[in-house]
Amino acid sequence: MEEDFIKALFTQGDTQLGRTFVQESAVPAELSLQVLDHERASHVIRSATHLAIGMCYCRHKMQHMNRACSAPMHICMTFGTVASALARHGVARAVEAAECLDLLQQAQACRLVQFGENVREQVNFICNCCGCCCEAMIAQRRFGLLHPVHTTNFLPRVDGATCNGCGQCAEACPVEAMTLVSANDPRLPKKKTAKVDDGMCLGCGVCTGTCARNAVRLETRRERVITPLNSTHKAVVMAIERGTLQHLIFDNRALWSHRAMAAVLGVILKLPPIAQAMASRQMKSRYLEALITRVQA
Repeated sequence: MEEDFIKALFTQGDTQLGRTFVQESAVPAELSLQVLDHERASHVIRSATHLAIGMCYCRHKMQHMNRACSAPMHICMTFGTVASALARHGVARAVEAAECLDLLQQAQACRLVQFGENVREQVNFICNCCGCCCEAMIAQRRFGLLHPVHTTNFLPRVDGATCNGCGQCAEACPVEAMTLVSANDPRLPKKKTAKVDDGMCLGCGVCTGTCARNAVRLETRRERVITPLNSTHKAVVMAIERGTLQHLIFDNRALWSHRAMAAVLGVILKLPPIAQAMASRQMKSRYLEALITRVQA
């Protein structure tokens, strides 16, 4: 049952709930300008109106199963109105940006992955995830070919001439995307070297900080990963991809206001024609069909 829940939560559709933030210190200086503000956890923290720190759900669950790791428990971050509400009800602790940035550094020192809401504006959460407890990381290991977690715009590359096959990067990788393979050196038949599985890799940069020889460096992906603008954009696109747009609108009383419906329609009318056609088919609305026709004309 738990595996079915994880598969349903993280592997259906192309647009997912969460995305990976690249560890900024892992990005080479010549590529730093390619990291956009919404891709930086530090920018999300500095620009948030409210910040709060709460307990890691995944490690807390594993603790009850006697399987929790030693990573910090109270290190998951919420922002904006979500942070304000959780702090007001005692579920999380309100903090200032400076403390939140310190905790971000602590998380990265513990080789945790920053996994946050898959939006560009008004990010509501960033969790600091380990490979052994986090459900998102577990989903990536089990169903990586289905892309359950949006990656960063970077991939690690291994310098085979420099790598000595120590295995530190493979040990640190939370989704087992880094492995050791034969170096194919006839002079040293037992020599190993690190290898990256591009289809599994999140591009978090955790592996780069483990290499004492600087043999693992981040490079840009060939195709840039697209992040939804905001939560409405994300919800609408996810619903269309999963064939549930009609349920999102008609079963959700929160969307029965004129303002909410206007926001949903605004997203649909800015989508590519194929996505608009899928939305129209699911809604079976002559009004929506007329709007789409007018926009496309």
